[in-house]
Amino acid sequence: MIPVEYYFVLSALLFFIGVFGFVTRRNLVAMLISVELVLNAVDINFAAFNRLLFPGELEGFFMTLFSIGVSAAESAVAIAIIINVYRNFHSDKVNSIENMKY
Repeated sequence: MIPVEYYFVLSALLFFIGVFGFVTRRNLVAMLISVELVLNAVDINFAAFNRLLFPGELEGFFMTLFSIGVSAAESAVAIAIIINVYRNFHSDKVNSIENMKY
């Protein structure tokens, strides 16, 4: 069986890759993918902490399922916003949204 610490290391790695991708990218789709990486890191932490602290319980797994559902809804809304931005400005860069201020 895989030790729980490996899941924490994987989760931390995914989290920092997601934060780095969100900060450095200027493409809206790449930023959305980076946010999804951060949310997946949180899901792994929910499951790993549940396995570590409460091995016979399923609360962490239910929180993970709830979080996956919220992530799916968030992705659908974000993709709809990205499509509308692309239709209006013919670009998927963050700089094109600055025109919406005025």
